[in-house]
Amino acid sequence: MLNTVGTQQKKDDQNQPQSKNRREKPVDNVHISPIAGLVGTLAYLIAVGGAVILDEARAAAWLQMVWALGFLFIGTYMLFALKVAQQWEKAVVLRLGKFHGLRGPGMFWMLPIIDSTPVWIDHRVMVTPFNAEKTLTKDTVPVDVDAVLFWVIWDAEKAALEVADYRAAISWAAQTALREVIGQMTLADILVGRARMDADLQKIIDERTTPWGISVQSVEIRDVIIPQGLEDAMSQQAQAERERQSRVILGEAEMQVADSFAEASKAYVNNPTALHLRAMNMLFEGLKEKGALVIVPSSAVDTMNLGGLSGMVSLAQNQQRKE
Repeated sequence: MLNTVGTQQKKDDQNQPQSKNRREKPVDNVHISPIAGLVGTLAYLIAVGGAVILDEARAAAWLQMVWALGFLFIGTYMLFALKVAQQWEKAVVLRLGKFHGLRGPGMFWMLPIIDSTPVWIDHRVMVTPFNAEKTLTKDTVPVDVDAVLFWVIWDAEKAALEVADYRAAISWAAQTALREVIGQMTLADILVGRARMDADLQKIIDERTTPWGISVQSVEIRDVIIPQGLEDAMSQQAQAERERQSRVILGEAEMQVADSFAEASKAYVNNPTALHLRAMNMLFEGLKEKGALVIVPSSAVDTMNLGGLSGMVSLAQNQQRKE
């Protein structure tokens, strides 16, 4: 019992969105641009080097302290005040905890300690895979459906302020919408109507994410997995349907052949000589291809006088062997 609970808990943890690993940017005091790092490092070096030079020149202690503290302050200020956002980024600036504005892309300044940039928004198209396992369709068939969601943030302010973790929220909204759509469709509709399912999912998810400043561009169903027993039954049904169609086509072909024979037989109704010549031609073709011919007594033999013809041919072949 404990093993079952542990396995289920592990599975649930794997299905949950990894919000901790998907943070947009680290906190403000860690997000230091290379330019700010370079300027700050230079300021620190100037502070240390100037202090050493002033000490060797036996300058006043207060002057050395002012020089060192001044450049240390400048270096620290540059590290935390100068920010650089990439072309696809927007930084959300909070001043004393209140929303102050959006900055970027490019270089911008902020007031250390007073201002903070806890969230960096990526405006590129994002891709979120999601799935629904063992979900019952309208006709009570359990299916596993895998899909992928393409979305983009069009309002960085709403995405940062209206929802705590918009990535996790989108993932859960997509999963619940997928289960809802599956429950409203039959298995046949899911298998043949993926375009309609994609459109329904896009509409439902977009309605839920619009208040967060997020727009859903498209939803694509990647795979639909059904139980193995049902898959085998559907395969047998498809094979039986193909066999039925082949038998129907064969029967139609037989009808066409019979109609052709009926049409051809009209030429021999009042012309026994033509029928006799046709019989001789059939016998000749058979002997030419196989060298021997077995004729089973039937009404066709009597009608076309094949018995007499075969006897004449046999006598001719025996005479040739004797010579």
